[in-house]
Amino acid sequence: MQTETVTLAPFEAHHLDGAVALSRAAGWAHRREDWEMIWSLSEGRIALAGDRVVGTALMTPFGNTCSAINMIIVDESQRGRGLGRKLTSAVIELAGDRECRLTATSDGLPLYEKLGFVATHQVVRHQGVVGQVDTPENVGWFGPGDAMPAFKALDRAAFGADRDALHDALAKEGPFAVVRKGDNIVAFAATRSFGMGEVVGPVVAENAEQARDLIAFILSGKEGRFVRIDIPEQSRLSSLLARWGLPHEGGVVAMARGATGESKTPEVRTFVLASQALG
Repeated sequence: MQTETVTLAPFEAHHLDGAVALSRAAGWAHRREDWEMIWSLSEGRIALAGDRVVGTALMTPFGNTCSAINMIIVDESQRGRGLGRKLTSAVIELAGDRECRLTATSDGLPLYEKLGFVATHQVVRHQGVVGQVDTPENVGWFGPGDAMPAFKALDRAAFGADRDALHDALAKEGPFAVVRKGDNIVAFAATRSFGMGEVVGPVVAENAEQARDLIAFILSGKEGRFVRIDIPEQSRLSSLLARWGLPHEGGVVAMARGATGESKTPEVRTFVLASQALG
């Protein structure tokens, strides 16, 4: 039987419908709008069999120092032929000298290890229908009088790279909740539509209590809705999220390639990811 010819090409806007179809076939929850947001922040490569999309990969740059490698999918008919490696290698090349971060399933872990990625921590997915959650009094919505650079700076401190473009995109998708000390924003959380419901993240805070209150504030307005939250395992929020109706439903391994290895103790931490794709 003749093998179908597959070529790699730049990932352009007219490929998005094919990418959505591919991700749905793989069981992913992403809507076209979810793809569009990530694609708009990224560079990518597409695998084509004729004019049919059979593979995708994106590289989302965060300033000049860091990137996220994401949305790597290979059509079931093309698996086992090295296409995933070719796509991943192609977007790693797009990253240049940047550190590359990604999240890996157990199936993808061996490939990424061969490409130089090292596991850093576990990421846990919580999702479900929100139950009753009390509204904390120390959290409010980000308003017209607040300065957006304030929480961009908090995110840079927690994440270790410039994700200003991501936060500009998130601001178009949904509101931010904030914790203030006097006139200063010291912690924040974002929420937006995603997949079959909504997602909360990122959540950046000085401590777990602030993170808990930010999540509670957002969830208190979403009773009965389907919500997803991805947390680093070390956030230690799993039991709380389960009590609020969001049980643990799987996870992935966070990995990095080209990390500096410099130790740091930031004054703020990321307690909830923006998404598995974006960290």
